[in-house]
Amino acid sequence: MNLDDFFYELPPAQIAQHPSAERTASRLLTLDGASGQWRDRQFLDLPELLAPGDCLVFNDTRVIPARLFGRKDSGGQVEVMVERLLDARRAKVQIRASKPPRAGSQILFDEQPGLEVLGRDADGFYDVGSAGPGSLSDLLQRVGHMPLPPYITRADERADAERYQTVYARSPGAVAAPTAGLHFDTAMLERLRAMGIAQTFVTLHVGAGTFQPVRSARIEDHRMHAEYLEVSANTCTTIARTQAAGGRVVAVGTTSVRALESAAAGGALAPYGGDTRLFITPGAPFRVVDALITNFHMPCSTLLMLVSAFAGHTAVMNAYRHAVAAGYRFFSYGDAMWLTPTPGVRRA
Repeated sequence: MNLDDFFYELPPAQIAQHPSAERTASRLLTLDGASGQWRDRQFLDLPELLAPGDCLVFNDTRVIPARLFGRKDSGGQVEVMVERLLDARRAKVQIRASKPPRAGSQILFDEQPGLEVLGRDADGFYDVGSAGPGSLSDLLQRVGHMPLPPYITRADERADAERYQTVYARSPGAVAAPTAGLHFDTAMLERLRAMGIAQTFVTLHVGAGTFQPVRSARIEDHRMHAEYLEVSANTCTTIARTQAAGGRVVAVGTTSVRALESAAAGGALAPYGGDTRLFITPGAPFRVVDALITNFHMPCSTLLMLVSAFAGHTAVMNAYRHAVAAGYRFFSYGDAMWLTPTPGVRRA
């Protein structure tokens, strides 16, 4: 398929710049992949779409304060966005500056050495190391800002430290939130648990590459960015029990989908830890996921392609056009969707 197949018109006013007053207060557009029919609902209706024995799979990654503002030791202002922490003192980052920094140069924060530029990799990310006495995590906690997505045009605020984070986030490492999970509060999780709906977790540290545009006219020519994930043996056991009892595996977010389907790439779900570059496009099989809760995604993005692969390209694009016309709020702080698969996409 071509990149233009995933374009839709979106008025900028519908890009949510702030979260809703309450986590569960968003709208929910449901899409039946088999029929292509949609329905306008509220996120608080989610329990009506689930049944005892189903299993929700959440991504428990925690967003780190990954955006930093400093200056080069030569004097120019720079903005640094951490892509991935490699260890306590090394990271891969994006650097925005008037001139590219050279290897061996330093970046200062609060007039103190913070980062040393070590080089640049084939993907265009800079390798940096800590230039101060502490760890990179210490530096981020001291001078870092919450890394709001590029389509949120305001500066981060104090409230974002809590709202751009799921209530179950526990594994630090993401530089973008798994936004479908932002709609869940503790009361909703408890209500679902009381209904007999299982809850389990994967970890996928979302990278800033998730916002990088697809530049290839043919989508199969796009090279997916790498992200680190973990799927535990306990999660595999929980999902196996759900499937054996006839329950559905419901992924909360496209990151949970990528984690599960990466761990099942060999044909069956198995424990996994490591990087993935899995690029899910229409025609790809889904071996684990039976239903998906997700936010609305950017035009021509890899995440819109994943959703189209799951629920059907025509059905998804029609539903998106309806959402625009109906005034839904889009992207990270926006409204949500519930999707079931198009026939034939779910394969054992």
